[in-house]
Amino acid sequence: MAYKFLSPEWLQALKDKLNSDAQYARIARNWEGDIMFHVEPANPDQPPTRLYLDLWHGRCRDAFTVADNQTDELKPAFVLRAPYAVFRRILASELDPMQAMITRKLKVQGSMAYMLRNVPVVLDFVRCAQEVDTDFEVE
Repeated sequence: MAYKFLSPEWLQALKDKLNSDAQYARIARNWEGDIMFHVEPANPDQPPTRLYLDLWHGRCRDAFTVADNQTDELKPAFVLRAPYAVFRRILASELDPMQAMITRKLKVQGSMAYMLRNVPVVLDFVRCAQEVDTDFEVE
């Protein structure tokens, strides 16, 4: 079953994938840092979507869509910001995630040095996200 990209069901499927993937657990065993994905909409009349993932030592402890009134409450270690099309291209293996960060197609707020020291974790996170059956149809 394909999950609509950015839906609560897709986010739950990603959390389940991260928590059931032995390779991710091994590679990310030392990762400490929560992430918020800020996805700028394909349709400019819609608000951005923000997804929060609490990633800690190879586990996803929590994952949820961030409401507008929650953005000031959360202080994630990383905020990754990009248009919908960039996230779609990364998940479709059309754009390398590290190249997207370095070229600022995917903007990183937080320690870029930490990200670069943990490239295997970043790439394996993306692999897990790519393995979630995703429907990219935009309404």
